[in-house]
This record gives sequence, C-alpha cells and structure tokens, in this order.
Amino acid sequence: MPLELVTLRCLRDNYAYLLHGPEGTILIDAPEAMPILTELEARGWGLDAILLTHHHDDHIQGVAAIVAKTGAQVIGAAADAHRLPHLDRQVRPGEDLDLLGQPIRVIDVSGHTVGHVAFHFPQTGHAFTADSLMAMGCGRLFEGDPAMMWDSLTRLAALPDDTLICSGHDYCAANGAFALSVDPDNADLQQRLSDIQESRTPCAPATLALEKATNPFLRVNALRGPLGMQGSDDAQVFARLRQMKDEF
Repeated sequence: MPLELVTLRCLRDNYAYLLHGPEGTILIDAPEAMPILTELEARGWGLDAILLTHHHDDHIQGVAAIVAKTGAQVIGAAADAHRLPHLDRQVRPGEDLDLLGQPIRVIDVSGHTVGHVAFHFPQTGHAFTADSLMAMGCGRLFEGDPAMMWDSLTRLAALPDDTLICSGHDYCAANGAFALSVDPDNADLQQRLSDIQESRTPCAPATLALEKATNPFLRVNALRGPLGMQGSDDAQVFARLRQMKDEF
C-alpha cells in the first residue's frame, strides 16, 4: 500500500514531511514543533520516528517538544551524532532502515554540512534530501567543498527519474531567478517558473526528472559551453555555478 506524504511549512521557509501508512507515521526533520504536532492531532496520527538529515537548528529545534508529546524515537547520522539531539539509533551511509514496512537507504550527501544524509525510500519513490539537492538549486557549502557536494548530487542524480525529491526549504524565488539567469532558453525551466507563479505546482516535492530538466546544478553538461568551460570537468563546472549562485 502506498504511503501518504504530507508536506508541512515550518518557520519562515522550511519544509518538514510526514509519511503515513498502515504501520505508523514518521517525520523527516523537525524545524519547529507546533505545526507538526497540530497536523498529527488533526489527522489522529501518532508518531513512531523522527529522521534527521543534519544538525542545523532549523531542522532539529522541534525535536525535544515532539518527542515529549509523542514518544517518537530519533534517528540520525552517526557522523553527526555529537551535534544532533539524543539519537535512539545512529545510522551510516549505505545502511538500510526498515520503517513503515519499507526499506530506507541512508545516502551520504555531505557538502552543505559534513555528515548530512538523505533518506531514500525505493519502493515508494521518495527521497528526503533536505539541504543537499533542492528545488532548482542545492545547499550552500558551509562545511564541505564543491567536489564533495558534486559527489553527493551525482549520487542523488543516479536515483530513478520518477523519484520524488523532498527538499528542505522553499527557496523557489531565489533559486528560480538564478537558474533563469544561467539557463535563459530552457523551456522546461520557464514552464516550471510559470507554474509556480500561478500556484499550479508546488516548489517541492518535485520529481528528479524535473530537477534534471530545470536545476542548473544538475545541468552542468548543458551549461558547460555557455559558461565557456568546454575543457573543464563536471565538478569544475559545478564549482563555478556554485560560486556564481553565491555571488548572485
């Protein structure tokens, strides 16, 4: 049976996600407690587990209040355990979890931070990427370097095209404006931005296929020529795009 996905806006521009099925409910990231607890109560759901992608406050600061109310177990990366709330279970990249009757693969997506992980549900086609691969963008490099982030994006780009990318923020306006500045003739990008503006399509989640068609950080091959970097490898083109976005 497919899982029900609920996307919740938190804080100013964060997303949190609930996944619900016959075997329970899990939460991916906890930016703040109130909207999450309110949604759980409105739906009559308990909460079995919280999966944390990385240690930044805007992804974890609701954990304590949510655990106090629901008793949910907390799961996060072993490499980040010293910076996360208390973990009931520490996981490592390449490890498989079993929650909601589903296998969940832990993927290393370091770059935005070192120790950042994504959670991929291969049977239902969800990937919770937080601040690594984002709608029309990728996270800033606070701890990692461009090569590290490019490796992470390459791992995510290898997932099936119909994977639903559930990212951590609504940065559509800024990401879309930058994407259009470097890829102005991209009809898919123009259509996506038009759809978002008219509120027909949410910023996230979005399919990996749509990200590949509209996200400049996944379009290094298409943008290599326009950037005048014909002799550069993919990681170098990505690094230039990341620098341009930081300066945008």
